Amino acid sequence: MNGILQKQIDDMTENELKDVLQRDYLRKLTRYKMTDDYYVKKYGMDFENFQKTNVVKNKNYTFEVESDAQEWELTIDGIKTVERKLKELKFGD
Repeated sequence: MNGILQKQIDDMTENELKDVLQRDYLRKLTRYKMTDDYYVKKYGMDFENFQKTNVVKNKNYTFEVESDAQEWELTIDGIKTVERKLKELKFGD
């Protein structure tokens, strides 16, 4: 299987590879932003204010809130990472 994938990759132009990567990054970014929007609506604030107001502590460290906080933090990190990779792809020309 790896040989087939490697051949397909080898046969692609640099622009085709960039296009594939860009589409994948945009798909991930969309998913991350949808998750961020969900939590913004659920808690009525952005992640920065969620942390500043210590919502996890104020909600007595419930499993749901702690789990949300972890997923939200990963989402914010994912947004930053994907946006950075998209810039690198764009300016790497």
